[in-house]
Amino acid sequence: MNRYLVQRLGFIFLGLCALVVVAPILAVIASIVVQGISAISWEFLTAMPRDGMKAGGIFPAIVGTLLLTLGTALVAIPVGVGGAIYLSEYARDTQATRSIRLAIINLAGIPSVVYGLFGLGLFVLFLRLGTSIVAGSLTLAIMTLPIIISAAEEALRSVPMEFRNVSASLGGTRWQGIRHIVLPQALPGVITGVILGLLRAGGETAPIMFTVAAFYLPRLPQSPLDQTMALPYHLYVISTQVPGMPLSIQHGTALVLLLLVLSLNLVATLIRGYYRRRREW
Repeated sequence: MNRYLVQRLGFIFLGLCALVVVAPILAVIASIVVQGISAISWEFLTAMPRDGMKAGGIFPAIVGTLLLTLGTALVAIPVGVGGAIYLSEYARDTQATRSIRLAIINLAGIPSVVYGLFGLGLFVLFLRLGTSIVAGSLTLAIMTLPIIISAAEEALRSVPMEFRNVSASLGGTRWQGIRHIVLPQALPGVITGVILGLLRAGGETAPIMFTVAAFYLPRLPQSPLDQTMALPYHLYVISTQVPGMPLSIQHGTALVLLLLVLSLNLVATLIRGYYRRRREW
């Protein structure tokens, strides 16, 4: 058989595989947009819920989701990137280090409900933080750490060793080389890991169900130790626990959550693209 024909058939097969993956995603997004766009209004986005969440808006849930994502980022990014720097640049290749990496990979596969129960036991009950934004953010941060650490470590290891050697030959310390040369070159990959971790945290329901989310709270939180509504849990409640809830409101809430996640992804992608253009290799 002609090799060009084989190559063409291979391209067609790969294209069909990509279509099989993308088509269901596009179908779900299209369904949410078509059925939820009618519920989107200024009142829906800025008003407090009322009448048992059958009327009013979802403003407290939007604010709560943003606060939880911000709290997760404040904890997970420094710890995750710091852990990746240690494993990549300082830790020796020993059995203990390999065990730590294996544990991180395994932690990434633990179901989110397990993290929720862990956060309930540690932060809510043992540390007596109560069901609060702090407890929810810490739980989500622990859940996202394996993703951030793995991606950041891989990005750091991909930076050529010549960058480190040049820094050392010019009299720079190891930390100066990491801070001023290695980390800036690895930022696109690090940001990718951060995006993946925060997007997972922003869309999770089980962890916040145990640690922070309120069923119905028509006001904004006043402190980090307050409960808050959140879009994933709010969507779960109105879809399963509120009889007679109009489908347009359910899909409208899902559409807002989807747009919020995509907006955060877009901003992070633009930042990643900026640093990728400045990369020197």
